[in-house]
Amino acid sequence: MKRNVIFMFAALLLLTACHSRQNEAIMKRSSSGKTCEVLVAADKVTYYGDTKALIDSIFRESQQGLPQDEPRFDVVNIPVSSLHNTQMFQMHRNIILCDVNPENPDKVYISHDKWATPQTMVDIAASSDESLRDLLRRYEKQIKKEIYRDEHQRIINAFYNHRNVELMQRVKDKFGFEMTFSEEFRWAMEDADFAWIRKETKDFSLGVLIQVMPYQSEEQFLPEKIENRLDTTMRRHVPGPAEGSYMGTERRMEITHESYDYKGSKYCIETRGLWRLFGDFMGGPFVTYTLLSPDGKQVVEVTGFVYCPRFDKRDYLMQVDGICNSVRWEE
Repeated sequence: MKRNVIFMFAALLLLTACHSRQNEAIMKRSSSGKTCEVLVAADKVTYYGDTKALIDSIFRESQQGLPQDEPRFDVVNIPVSSLHNTQMFQMHRNIILCDVNPENPDKVYISHDKWATPQTMVDIAASSDESLRDLLRRYEKQIKKEIYRDEHQRIINAFYNHRNVELMQRVKDKFGFEMTFSEEFRWAMEDADFAWIRKETKDFSLGVLIQVMPYQSEEQFLPEKIENRLDTTMRRHVPGPAEGSYMGTERRMEITHESYDYKGSKYCIETRGLWRLFGDFMGGPFVTYTLLSPDGKQVVEVTGFVYCPRFDKRDYLMQVDGICNSVRWEE
């Protein structure tokens, strides 16, 4: 009897701890801050000069695949004490803490959802300003990757809270996987293995193209194959407003291809560039993810594109980028 009581008490403690962790996650507040904004907590003596120049070169470099220069991130600097003492700053979506102290171990710690969700927290514990710069250079790609991951998740969460249930179910029924669309998006057109989903406003237009095909060989992931396939798909399915006009990739500008770590896929290529209307005067940025389905039987190609002639386009591109990163298969 005594053994049973002890077992029940231990189980109760375990259950209470589990509920406590779940409640903590549920009660965690949504992160704040503008899209692609990075809060750098660094004291003035550390931040200015060579360190600021390096941070700007890493985070304020031009975003690939845009028709005009826009920084990859917006950088805001605050003192370290302001981060520790002000809840408003602790709620920011992307935080880089530059902690310089001779006793520090020269390490980078990356965590998520420390004070809010989704949130990327990069704690750089450097022994000197020079060591801080070395760590920034060494972990530049990993830091940007983690920030982008949470930027995508924030968009997915925001759209899911105002999701178009009917549209999302239609995508799942047609293609066998889920994607997240907000209620402003509408089904534009479809074919046997293709769908075009769009959002139209008086100032801008967002579009997502979905295409699936049987996996045949690794050649389907070659840059030339991807670009030619995009041109064929756009010309066939996305007409322009002028008679005879059609969408295609802008080959006069650079199109970039990079391997991409896409959750749920064994292999993925990210493609960025500009699209244009042939036979008319329209264009803008696009991003495409060409990925292999988890069962290895299908190649899935999702493309997000933006038409926004009057405003900056980075944040709109991030919206369709987030949608493209919302592809998920059931376990």
